[in-house]
Amino acid sequence: MLSLYQRLALSVCCAFILIASLLFYWSNSLAEQSKFQAEQKLHIELAAHLAHDNPLLQDGVYDKKALENLFHSLMILGPSFEFYFLDPAGNIITYSADPSKIKRQSVELSPLVALIANPEAVPIFGDDPRNINKQKIFSAAPIYRGENLQGYLYVIIGGEIYDSIFDQVKNDVNLQQYSTLLIGTLLLLLLMLLAVFRYFTSPIKKLATDMQSIKAAQFDQSKVSLSQWQQGKNNEVHLLGTTFREMVTQINSQLAQLTENDRIRRELLTHLSHDLRTPLATMQGYIETMVIKGDNLSSQEQTEYLATAQRNAMQLKRLIDQIFELAHLEDGQVTVNLETFAIGELLHDIMAKFALKAKSKNIQLSLQPQQCRFIVYSDIAKLERIITNLLENALRHTNEGGEVAIIVSQLTDKVKVAVTDNGSGISKEDIAYIFDARYRASNAIEDSTPHAGLGLAISQKLSRILNSELLVDSQLGLGSNFSLSLQRVKH
Repeated sequence: MLSLYQRLALSVCCAFILIASLLFYWSNSLAEQSKFQAEQKLHIELAAHLAHDNPLLQDGVYDKKALENLFHSLMILGPSFEFYFLDPAGNIITYSADPSKIKRQSVELSPLVALIANPEAVPIFGDDPRNINKQKIFSAAPIYRGENLQGYLYVIIGGEIYDSIFDQVKNDVNLQQYSTLLIGTLLLLLLMLLAVFRYFTSPIKKLATDMQSIKAAQFDQSKVSLSQWQQGKNNEVHLLGTTFREMVTQINSQLAQLTENDRIRRELLTHLSHDLRTPLATMQGYIETMVIKGDNLSSQEQTEYLATAQRNAMQLKRLIDQIFELAHLEDGQVTVNLETFAIGELLHDIMAKFALKAKSKNIQLSLQPQQCRFIVYSDIAKLERIITNLLENALRHTNEGGEVAIIVSQLTDKVKVAVTDNGSGISKEDIAYIFDARYRASNAIEDSTPHAGLGLAISQKLSRILNSELLVDSQLGLGSNFSLSLQRVKH
């Protein structure tokens, strides 16, 4: 299969040869046409002058022998001319040429009549008596005797002697040298064009080689040494090369990310399978006990067994719900219902849900400022889910007598919402991983509240859906601060 350069080179050579041939043919035709026009115009009145000045033709009478001698004398003086006397029908009566070389007995008169009627319409070609298939430029004049047309004086311009000498000149050494020089110049021009094409197509070939190499390596950039392309160069091929290299880097980065995500997903499934088996096994054990023992169990024992099975079933349901929620968020097909609302009203409603739990642990739960009048533009349901998760974690990791607060503050065009506590806090080593699904900090507090460890991962994904980022600031033993920013609406 031919490369791009080879196809371009072949096309250029063919086009060059075709154009050079057409140009050579056109220039020769134009040169000959110009030469014929100039020569015929120069000698347009030659026949008329001869007819007017020669006594043999002046009176319209002719002597064939005398005309032959006259034409012979004229050919000696002008060897590039041939003289013919024609009758009114165009038949050749006498001539100056060698009789053995005359191939026609008559000449078509319409070109002669056209030239006599319109001398400016040159070049006009007439029949060459020496050649059946050839025509030449000429000069012609009618011969009259009184008012009667006796015939025509027909003078061929550039006769046989002229053609013979012209052919010899064309074979001249100097002319051949000039022709060779012209051909050499054209070939040099062709070579220069091919070199220019090679210069411009070599980057394309390099780019194609890179593409084939990366394809053969299954798009693994580590196995291929890609070409370096100059940055900022105003060249479309270099721009393509730079873009291709960046695209390969991006593809490899995405493949690495997908591989890492797949690894995390497998680990998550491993952890979740354990969390699913624990309540399921507990629930199954109590149910089997009730089935086996039946009436041997007291009413109180049956009630306790059913309550335990119910708690495990609810825990299993919460875990499954969170798994589906996280999977739904990772798919990226989440509908966002943005609207304008008062953030204070939402926060008061959320705090009301946790008032009893905070009171049971003797934790002070507060909103700062108490009268929060900020208007934001966000998704109420998703924001409520985030704040709820953060409050659950804050209450879980805060000891009795502690404090948990929701602090709302104004930024330039944002409203910052932070959930703070003075609980156990998070170590520096753990902070980098707390938003990973199923990650549990080393100082995580276990309590009676059912939770699956997916809350912060879900909250971070929801925050990003709301065009925000869930930030954390925490010190071990001193408490934590989780915050996000919302679009503020001025009123």
